[in-house]
Formats: sequence, structure tokens, C-alpha cells
Amino acid sequence: MNEVRIDKWLWAVRIFKTRTVASETCKKGRVMINNVSVKPSRDIRVGEVIQVRKPPITFSFKILALADKRMGAKLVPDFMENVTSPEQYELMELGKIGGFVDRQRGTGRPTKKERRDLDDFTDGFDFDEFDFE
Repeated sequence: MNEVRIDKWLWAVRIFKTRTVASETCKKGRVMINNVSVKPSRDIRVGEVIQVRKPPITFSFKILALADKRMGAKLVPDFMENVTSPEQYELMELGKIGGFVDRQRGTGRPTKKERRDLDDFTDGFDFDEFDFE
């Protein structure tokens, strides 16, 4: 096996849950090789680096071996190496920290987690000290 379709490989190494999602992501231009977006039918080779954009970050994977059948999670490191830069992971952490701060006005009530975070934030605050009149 010298070549495998990129959508099939992305599905086989568990980057996407279904092959359909992998194919649609390629069609949207979110999968790139050498900074060029690729079609789902593009054949890949060992040694190529694939960038997959899952907003807000772009993951990079180096192909170590080819596969066209889905595998168990324990086997994935034999087929790819994650070469994503640390700056990309920092973007993901900033998004998690920002959490409910970015909530748009009128988008509804806070989630249960956001409510707990608000309660934790205001626990040490004594509102009786302020005169609101």
C-alpha cells in the first residue's frame, strides 16, 4: 500500500468520527498539505505533514504509516505523529479560560458550569457592604 485517500486516512487514525465528516472537512478547505487545501480524493504518502483546521486551532500530523481501515486508539501512534506547535495549544487554553466572558448578549441563561464559576467568583464577596440606594 503506497497511497491512501486522505479522507480515508483521517478517519482510520481517528481524527474524525466518520469518513463523511472527514470528506466534508476536506471540501470546506480545512485540510491542507504544504499550505494547499486538498480534495478528499487526494492520495497521501508516508512522510507528508497534514494540517487540519478545527477552529480555533490548526493541528499538524506527520504520516508515519498508511491505513485504510479504522483502528483502535492504542494503535494510532504507530501511524501518525502529532507535530502541532505549542502556540496552537495555547490558543485552545485561552478559549477555555475565556469561557463565559465571550457570551453574546441575549444568548440565554448561563450553563450549569458557567453558573458554578460565577458562584465561585462571588463567594468571597459580601454584597451587604454596599448601599445600592
